[in-house]
Amino acid sequence: MLWNTKTTHTQAGDLVQLVGLRHKSFIFPLIPGGDFQTHRGVLKHDDLIGLSWGTQVFSHLGAPFFLLQPTLADLLLDLKRNTQILYPKDIGFILITMGIGPGQKVLEAGTGSGAMTIALAHAVGEEGRVVSYEQREQMQNLARKNLNRTGLVSRVDFKLRDIQEGFDETDADAFFLDVPNPYDYIAQVRAALKPGGFFCCIVPTANQAEILLRVMRRNRFAFIEMCEVLLRYYKPEPDRLRPTDRMVAHTGFLIFGRRIEPSEDPRAKDLNAEVGFSREDNEAEQ
Repeated sequence: MLWNTKTTHTQAGDLVQLVGLRHKSFIFPLIPGGDFQTHRGVLKHDDLIGLSWGTQVFSHLGAPFFLLQPTLADLLLDLKRNTQILYPKDIGFILITMGIGPGQKVLEAGTGSGAMTIALAHAVGEEGRVVSYEQREQMQNLARKNLNRTGLVSRVDFKLRDIQEGFDETDADAFFLDVPNPYDYIAQVRAALKPGGFFCCIVPTANQAEILLRVMRRNRFAFIEMCEVLLRYYKPEPDRLRPTDRMVAHTGFLIFGRRIEPSEDPRAKDLNAEVGFSREDNEAEQ
């Protein structure tokens, strides 16, 4: 199976998306000799192989579908999951804010169902590397299956471990943390990041965020930002343009920071305080 975004026509093994009436969507791999069965009829895989993307096709009952390349968002929302996954609205903002790109080494802890892992693997490209830590073997196995489905699993190293023990890697370009008690592992995260490296964490409640912010400053993270991403769609009808009835609102607080190496030079005092690091404050907390 391969998530293929670089061709004009479908090929055997490609992941394809069929979108039918009321935008009902189905994603599956094209297997020679296979059938796709739905309550709206059957489509033979052999009839779909070799068609250009965007073609309209019909089931044996005459039901219409568009044959499309699934987007990354489509794949993530279609994942098999045992836990809540990150939404594309959050993932996109995280990737851009952390500057994730080709050739980088990125760590994550809390693999879950693998949604963020897939997005990271896609972003770092063939020359990059994602290392994903998970404590629950069942979740790691599910994430591996989801990565296999996209053809991106070769870019990921899966590690099964309690992250309290720390991480094998150092000098990571970026680190994404998605665990229930992230503030217990900030020292370990700092040791795994390169100086100036990017950190991001998602937490659902303000109580967790408050503790995390204090611990990040104590562990010399600066340029700290906290936000949430709210997404509202509009009905794309020029004659009755208005918001849709539902929106994707709060899914978590995103907290970003950078590993810094503050100087003890007195001339650095004002800048250190401005970016949220104050030796006096840290000594008072300790």
